[in-house]
Amino acid sequence: MNLSVDITNESEKSIVNLSGEIDAYTAPQLKDAVLPLTKTPEHTVEIDLENVNYMDSTGLGVFISALKSTKEHGSKMKLVNIQDRVLRLFKITGLDEIMDINSAIRGGSE
Repeated sequence: MNLSVDITNESEKSIVNLSGEIDAYTAPQLKDAVLPLTKTPEHTVEIDLENVNYMDSTGLGVFISALKSTKEHGSKMKLVNIQDRVLRLFKITGLDEIMDINSAIRGGSE
């Protein structure tokens, strides 16, 4: 399956709506879309994962790179509307402790 990336830019925030699967094939596309957004100081990058039903470790790598970039450039990244099966990856790796993840979880209960 493919990944659809739709970006809406506001004055101090970019909203990235993702749809599809994040894997070894689609991760470079995601990285190319998200990393430049993290390089603006005081800018918030909000990534909506509501329509992402699958993500592997390559996807986690993209989010780790984006997090490092926000720290370097003084921006912020927030992940919202994460489905339970994708959230599980963040929890297993402990990334839920260091990333700003919205608590409204879609697609199942904990």
